[in-house]
Amino acid sequence: MSEHIYKKIELVGSSKIGLEDAIQNAVAKAGETIRNLRWFEVVETRGQIENGQIAYWQVTLKVGFTIEDHPSS
Repeated sequence: MSEHIYKKIELVGSSKIGLEDAIQNAVAKAGETIRNLRWFEVVETRGQIENGQIAYWQVTLKVGFTIEDHPSS
């Protein structure tokens, strides 16, 4: 079994629906351009209030993905 090297990036997902949807939105969008996504960690949650109601959710995530091994030439 080979050892893995991970890279970690920070993303902010948003949603009018809720926290889980904000997380799903961020991970799905990252998955369009980043391969080998492996884990996420929620580090901050926020929301926007309008007229006394929650209007928007924001979730800051740290997302980890594996760096691909390239065979030696």
